[in-house]
Amino acid sequence: MIYGERIRFRHMERSDLPRFVDYLNDPEVNWGLAVYLPLSMAAEEQWFVNMLKRPPAEQPLAIEVRQPDPEGGADTWKLVGNCALLDIDWRVRSAELGILIGEKDYWGQGYGTETLRLLVKHAFETLNLHRLWLRVYETNPRAIRAYEKAGFVLEGRQRQAEIKGGKYIDVLVMSLLREEYLASKE
Repeated sequence: MIYGERIRFRHMERSDLPRFVDYLNDPEVNWGLAVYLPLSMAAEEQWFVNMLKRPPAEQPLAIEVRQPDPEGGADTWKLVGNCALLDIDWRVRSAELGILIGEKDYWGQGYGTETLRLLVKHAFETLNLHRLWLRVYETNPRAIRAYEKAGFVLEGRQRQAEIKGGKYIDVLVMSLLREEYLASKE
C-alpha cells in the first residue's frame, strides 16, 4: 500500500467493481470523464480482467480515505475512487495521469489534491518518471484547480475536442516535469 496523510492507495479488487459502476454511471461524476454511455457490470468485469494483464505500474490503484474510530480503536478505510499512471513510455519516462473521486461526499475537501500529490510522488520518486501529463475538460474548474495545486501547468488546448451536454468544449493538456516537482519540495 502507498500511504498519504488521510488517504492510501491499494490494488483494486473485483469486489470494488460495483462501486465503480455506480460512480461511472452517475452523471455528476462522469461529466468530467470520457464516459458517454451507460456502463454495465459485465463490461466492468471485462475491463478488470484486461486491466490485470497490464504491467503492474499501469494498473489503477483504489483510493481509500482514513475513517478514524471515535473510540480510539483501529481506523477503517472507505473506498472513494481510483487513480492511475497510464501508457507509461519507459524510454522517455513519461506517463498520462488519471484520477477519479467518485464519492461526491468527499468532493471539495482536498482529497483530489492529496491524491494527486501522492500519485506524483510515487511517479517521480518510486517509478523514476520524468514527465506526467493529463487531459482535463475546460468545464471542470475543480479538477483544474487541484492539478494546479499539485504543480501541473497548462501545456496546450485542444479546441472543441469533446462534446458534453450537446456543446463542444476544449480539452486542456497539463503537465508536470520531474525538476518542477523537485523544485516545489525545496
